[in-house]
Amino acid sequence: MEIENIVANTVYIKARESGGQKKGKSKKWKNYLQFPHYTECLPLKTEIELSYAFIVEKQPIGKLLFHEFCQATNSQYHQCCQFQTKVEEYETSDDDGQSRRDLASAIVSLLHSKPEDNPSCSQDEQEIWCSFLSEEVISTCISTADSATHDDEPRSDIFTEPYRLTCDYLAEEPFKEFVESVYFYRFLQWKWLEKRPVDKHTFRLYRVLGKGGFGEVCACQVRASGKMYALKKLEKKRVKKRHAETLSLNEKQILQRINSPFVVSLAYAYETKDALCLVLTLMNGGDLKFHLYNLMPGGFDEKRVQFYAAEITLGLQHLHSERILYRDLKPENILLDDFGHVRISDLGLAVEIKDNEPIKGRVGTVGYMAPEIVKNERYTYGVDWWGVGCLIYEMIEGKAPFRQRKEKVKREEVERRVREDQEKYSEKFSEAARTLCRGLLHKEPGFRLGCRRVGRPEDGAEEIRAHPFFNTADTVTGREPVPWKKMEAGKVTPPFCPDPRAVYAKDVLDIEQFSTVKGVRLDATDTQFYGKFNTGCVSIPWQSEMIETECFAELNTFYDDDGILVWNLRADGINLEERKNGTSKPGFFSRLFRKKNIEVTKSLHDLSHLGVDPQQPKTSAKAPAVRSSRAASASGRTSMI
Repeated sequence: MEIENIVANTVYIKARESGGQKKGKSKKWKNYLQFPHYTECLPLKTEIELSYAFIVEKQPIGKLLFHEFCQATNSQYHQCCQFQTKVEEYETSDDDGQSRRDLASAIVSLLHSKPEDNPSCSQDEQEIWCSFLSEEVISTCISTADSATHDDEPRSDIFTEPYRLTCDYLAEEPFKEFVESVYFYRFLQWKWLEKRPVDKHTFRLYRVLGKGGFGEVCACQVRASGKMYALKKLEKKRVKKRHAETLSLNEKQILQRINSPFVVSLAYAYETKDALCLVLTLMNGGDLKFHLYNLMPGGFDEKRVQFYAAEITLGLQHLHSERILYRDLKPENILLDDFGHVRISDLGLAVEIKDNEPIKGRVGTVGYMAPEIVKNERYTYGVDWWGVGCLIYEMIEGKAPFRQRKEKVKREEVERRVREDQEKYSEKFSEAARTLCRGLLHKEPGFRLGCRRVGRPEDGAEEIRAHPFFNTADTVTGREPVPWKKMEAGKVTPPFCPDPRAVYAKDVLDIEQFSTVKGVRLDATDTQFYGKFNTGCVSIPWQSEMIETECFAELNTFYDDDGILVWNLRADGINLEERKNGTSKPGFFSRLFRKKNIEVTKSLHDLSHLGVDPQQPKTSAKAPAVRSSRAASASGRTSMI
């Protein structure tokens, strides 16, 4: 049935091409994302951490709204935000040379500048905007930055200290004012939308992409935003039959904790009548196993191997910093996105290490398990670095270090090779690649590269990042030192980009279907477990989705066409537009506020410090225009990669 596969692929590719664009959204998408009146959202204040570190530094929408608040209310606050943005651009600049020198020069000019011209500025505001920085910090920073403008490759960390102090300043009085403003109420409205229930009607489903351990994996699209994801189904009866409830919940909880561009992210978790559903990052480029054995059967060149190994190392570093051990590193678990960046996927065997205590368990894939796992000994993060060694070896040599592809050999023999045999290196390996693999594939974990430093779990990655394979150039292989800061920001161009018109998955009919599970009944205990699983949106991925698909820019308006504060931020709660058109009766809030002069109106919606009169046009008020939301959205994308 070739026609069925062609149709499925065509529909899927068309959806992919429209993902995140207007044509990918439902015609009723704005109905799905309607803000309630801000008073409905006030209880959320008790559920979130009211701190700068959480709302501004960790919440993408919180950061954009805080910057809008600063721009609209105080020129000094605004220039602090501008300074932050410029430093972030400088540290992650694509060009280590002229571009970074130009940015350094711009930052120096900003440090010398006074608040922007503003008729309402007080005399105090006319002082230099960074007066909260000591003269010593400013002079040292300017001196270092001035010299950087003449360096061939300026250092990336010269503004670290003033950046930190600027964050400390904004976290005090500016943040307190933000929490009392309409911008914070708008943040609560976004959080209210984020916390709404999620079900199967939230998505459109497309072709099956593959199989997981407990069900199919298919492509899906969010109706409201048009964003494409991968939907991993865990069939309820199959999970119960295999007693895998704890395993499934563990994977979901770990995915929910991780927010890394180098690990597949969880965006939604919900349930249907028959399945538990994980909505994950869609990786359209296929897995490394497919590319290694179908497209490049002789192995990759070292430049490409270095790129993949560096991004995998960053992914493991993030997992280890969260005390999470991955335990299943192999080519089929490394996925490529549309642009050629890679992510670690399938965290089904991942486990949290508590108090850095070694754990025990024979889990993993034959040929990739470390010797200590094979010998059933206790282990920690070193088993993941062994996996990196296996992966680098296989990418260069074109085969795994302890087993030939399709070799018919018993598990016991492979495990013996892992315990006893020394891997062999061909002329494909440069000296740096050879020493890296030997260090990672050391039989004794105490001498293994990534395990020699005693300290934080993530220190193992720092040891590997310092290896010459990542930090020296090689004219023969074309390898260059890895610009780690830019790589962390996703600004390093991948050496290979997947074909956007290709579907890197088996034909629909070639994907084996699951058999029906018989003899299993679901009861009240199961329902209780499903409640732990069915948690809806995951905060940071959902907010990033709203920004990337421009839903935030289109909906984040504060004033209507007449210049009056929108009804859902007004104390009286009257929708003037509907009143004008005669399409609605006075609402609940309108009647409520007409009957009583409630004190909460004054205490929670006091805009005097903003100079805002809700009844006056925005030309006479200090408030953001619609375009400022879009501009902030665009700049926010870069700083939140």
